[in-house]
Amino acid sequence: MVNPKSSRVRPLSAIGAIICLLATAVVSTMALAQQAESKPMIQKIDASVAARDENLLGYTVTELYRVYRGADKMHPSAVMTVKTTYRKDSGKSYVILSQSGSELLIKEVLGRVLDSERLMTQPVNRVQAVLTTANYIMTVKGDDTVDGRTCRAVAIVPKKISPYLFRGTIWVNAQDGSIVKLDGVASKAASVLAGATQVSRQYANVNGLPMATHAEAVAGSWLLGQTTIDIDYSGYEMTLQDGSGGPQIVGRAGLKAIH
Repeated sequence: MVNPKSSRVRPLSAIGAIICLLATAVVSTMALAQQAESKPMIQKIDASVAARDENLLGYTVTELYRVYRGADKMHPSAVMTVKTTYRKDSGKSYVILSQSGSELLIKEVLGRVLDSERLMTQPVNRVQAVLTTANYIMTVKGDDTVDGRTCRAVAIVPKKISPYLFRGTIWVNAQDGSIVKLDGVASKAASVLAGATQVSRQYANVNGLPMATHAEAVAGSWLLGQTTIDIDYSGYEMTLQDGSGGPQIVGRAGLKAIH
């Protein structure tokens, strides 16, 4: 004898499976459409990064570092000013112009930051850290305005775990794909003492290329607690390709008036 309840269960189960398949198909179609819509903008991002790398032979810039402890963002516990020199064929080097405050923070925080930047900008490592589709999955989220500039907000997900790669959002110029702002979390802690590092970085157009103007990094560790590093960049002097393959030295560029 056929159980009437079981005869009702089968068609209901079949309908549920069909609904599930339809929902999956709709989501897949939307994802493909989103990827297709994102592609032109992402191509601009890759092109912008490639153009910067090709044309920027080197620069010098003054960097002002301030380290804050806990919730206090008014009274830095350590301050350092450095003259940074970047060369495409060798990466970054530093000359410390002045420093004050906690020797522990200067050594364990700022010293590690400079060492990390020096290592990351070496040619063999730089290619693995740049914001391109070689290192990230990118998806355009929508339009936005940053510092008066029309931008596209783009979600970034690193393709591998690295302290040089971030999971978060970048804002890029809607016209040429050059980066304007980054907010993200490092996909790997820089050391066993540190937790995940939250990073924010702003850029301005300096001599036609996007250059960092301000950055903030927030991290925590059992040794130091929550630590915030605030960085201001000023006085760029850049060496660019002159269009014929040779170098062109570009004079000092102020940042406050450049957007």
